[in-house]
Amino acid sequence: MSKCIGFDHCRWNAQIISNDFVKLLQNHVEFTPVCPEVEIGLGVPRNPIRVVQDAESGTLRLVQPATGRDLTEEMQRFCETFLSSLSDVDGFILKGSSPSCGLKNVKIYAGTGSPYVKEKGKGFFGSAVLERFARLAVEDEERLSNPLIREHFLTKLFALSAFRHAKEGGKAADLVKFHSENKFLLMAYSQSAMRELGKIVANQKGTGIEKAFSIYREGLEKALLRPPKRGSVVNVLSHMIGYFSERLSKEERAFFTESVENYRKGIVPLAVCLNLVRSYAIRFKADYLLNQSFLEPYPMELMEKPTYDEDRDYWRF
Repeated sequence: MSKCIGFDHCRWNAQIISNDFVKLLQNHVEFTPVCPEVEIGLGVPRNPIRVVQDAESGTLRLVQPATGRDLTEEMQRFCETFLSSLSDVDGFILKGSSPSCGLKNVKIYAGTGSPYVKEKGKGFFGSAVLERFARLAVEDEERLSNPLIREHFLTKLFALSAFRHAKEGGKAADLVKFHSENKFLLMAYSQSAMRELGKIVANQKGTGIEKAFSIYREGLEKALLRPPKRGSVVNVLSHMIGYFSERLSKEERAFFTESVENYRKGIVPLAVCLNLVRSYAIRFKADYLLNQSFLEPYPMELMEKPTYDEDRDYWRF
């Protein structure tokens, strides 16, 4: 976690960034805050640094224009040491557009003193994170303001965390339970991946449980690389409702079908359909469905909510 996002006044101008989403997330994750620029000895406040492209070699350098310092090797050493020390990490939230932490949209200058921005790219620490942990839940706080990006980030983060805990259990039953509870979530992301992961679970006696966990982890990370398509989600909803469609009234089935179609068109959020499935599962005691992570892939507290100030009179012009 970039330390300047809610943890310390460590930006180049000694400011701190307040982020409501990160505040909510604090109740559900363990953060490891870090400021790479401070860690390599730069003070607070400090002269800004920038990424520049060397005119002769074309390589990227990290420099401090006001002092002429080249910080490239120092930052690279820190990235290697710090990232190698991490264990049990499920994701990263980094400062967007930062020359150190940025994952994209970082200004790359033509020279140390040049005002000309040649292109946009990654910061040095952000680049090192993506090189080593590209398949984890990795985002910057700017992109997480997008509800769709946030939803995918959270789904991936909590799925990887749940698998890590299953692996810590280390038993065949732990792997079976994880796959069973995430079957419909995996189906939404990739039906082929779901089937391949199912084969790993089924063949774990032959491969050995330790290797099975390792192979499964690789397949899980690959399956969660891209967010699911709306059509795939609709397919999962159809599978789930099939568990009790014969016990629903004609009107209930029609209403569910209409709700799913409205989700597919982008008229209503997915939560409308999920709550319908959950209500039917409760009514018909379908515990298998109620235990599916697809119905609540991350804590409800973290779901996107409309902002509403009860003390404000919205009706006055």
